[in-house]
Amino acid sequence: MMVTAEEEARRATSVLDLSAAIDFATRSHARALAALILVSLLAFLPGFFQIPPVDRDEARFAQATKQMLESDDYVDIRFQDETRYKKPVGIYWLQAAVVKTAETIGIAHARTDIWLYRIPSLLGAVGGVLLTYWTALAFVSRRAALLAGLMLASSILLGVEARLAKTDAMLLLTIVAAMGSLGRIYLAARDARPLPANSWLLPTILWTALAAGVLLKGPLILMVAGLAVAALSIVDRSARWMSALKPLSGTLWLLLLVLPWFVAIVARSGDSFFAESVGQDLFAKVGSGQESHGAPPGVYFLLFWLTFWPGSMLAGLAAPAVWNVRYEPGAKFLLAWIVPSWIVFEVVPTKLPHYVLPLYPAIAILAAGILDHHALSRGRWLQAGTVWWFIIATALALATITLHMVFGEELGFAAWPFAAAAIVLSLFAWQLFVIDGAERSFVRAAIASVCIAFAAYGTTFAALPALFPAAQLAAYMEGANCENPAVATAGYHEPSLVFLVGTDLKHTDGAGAAEFLGAGGCRFAFVESHQLRAFVQHAEAIGLRYAAGPQVDGVNISGGRRVTIAVYRAEAPP
Repeated sequence: MMVTAEEEARRATSVLDLSAAIDFATRSHARALAALILVSLLAFLPGFFQIPPVDRDEARFAQATKQMLESDDYVDIRFQDETRYKKPVGIYWLQAAVVKTAETIGIAHARTDIWLYRIPSLLGAVGGVLLTYWTALAFVSRRAALLAGLMLASSILLGVEARLAKTDAMLLLTIVAAMGSLGRIYLAARDARPLPANSWLLPTILWTALAAGVLLKGPLILMVAGLAVAALSIVDRSARWMSALKPLSGTLWLLLLVLPWFVAIVARSGDSFFAESVGQDLFAKVGSGQESHGAPPGVYFLLFWLTFWPGSMLAGLAAPAVWNVRYEPGAKFLLAWIVPSWIVFEVVPTKLPHYVLPLYPAIAILAAGILDHHALSRGRWLQAGTVWWFIIATALALATITLHMVFGEELGFAAWPFAAAAIVLSLFAWQLFVIDGAERSFVRAAIASVCIAFAAYGTTFAALPALFPAAQLAAYMEGANCENPAVATAGYHEPSLVFLVGTDLKHTDGAGAAEFLGAGGCRFAFVESHQLRAFVQHAEAIGLRYAAGPQVDGVNISGGRRVTIAVYRAEAPP
């Protein structure tokens, strides 16, 4: 019997055929959820415990939470002596609850273990994946819902946010919960179908999620949901379905949940909170590119192909079919979730990759639904785009090795097996796309993404101390043989140093560091190279006796430049 080339290729790659695993996982909701949890943890946990605090946002959030614990004040938000009113209190409460629990059960050094502050982000990321599955079930089959969850779990952007102690992963969870319930209400009202036996359940989920999102990041969640509601009402030329949202009682419930803290912070700060959060943060982002993050419209579209990789390749292939079904109720809702908010994000000058993360679940559901109906584009020029599975995986894999050579001055052999596996899997995903189909190819690409996570986070970032100078300085302080050391830093002023060394860290210049050591006692000064001359000159002028400690050579990740920091210790007079 003759064997065709396609059959031979299929046999040769049968070890990479995971369709049976997908079949097994979709036999029940419990199995599907278990599979998504497993994939999420494999994607999110490498490096989660080992990577030191990352500047600047993560360290700022963690330090503000630490100060809440130190002061036992859970209303005000501060970074050292400055107020931090750019975001509401939600994420700080979640982080504080985790750290407080860790202290209660006896985890040592809980307040400076950054991984504890990351747990809400991890839970938000995993929860966002599971809620994407739940949301998708209102629009597509169980198999497609599982694939949508896998797209989100394996995406580059969510993998980053799951490891950072800040708001965005948990905000994703609240937005998907809100939009999942909103979608079910819309479909039921539009088709005149009754809601579940407890008609209050979905509206309660919706308004509770909206309240949680407001406490996490202010009005952003209201924008996403509100624009979707407005778009649907305009396209359908009717807003009658909105009565099923129970808007009056829902609004009262939302206010009941969010107002207590807002009243408390206004009583504490007057109008300072709204002046900083709305005037200095929100309006600054809308009016100009805040903190050098300005970019023209279209940037999010370009970044999408990397940040949603590997699912972005399927999204491109699904686009023509999505356009064809755009008036179907499910597709209409998902597009209302995506398009208006995406336009706003593109128009606003300030752009950061994570801003569009709450829109990715809807994209995943659309792409998975089209894939499930075997309606992906067969156009050669679109299918040729699957080469980016291989190109991006190869680029990321080689980047991990390059980081080892440049910043670690070694070959980083621990990353090689994961990098090689990612390259091989992505090569099969691309080359066998026509032979094996989109589903199998995507699953291979998703596994390649998990391998990239092990290579990048588990064996690269966690193994390169030069990328985290603050951690090296803090390690030196832990070995200092004195009680209650006082520390000043000149030139190197990153939030991670405050978090690791202590809230009382003094920020100064070279001359101020010399004066600081001159006060005597157990004192240390961290002096960056460009402040060194001023330090030495002032030390000589005041007759300061000091001892030189180690020198830390590293990279300021947030500033993108190399730094050299010398450590000095006050020397007791003879």
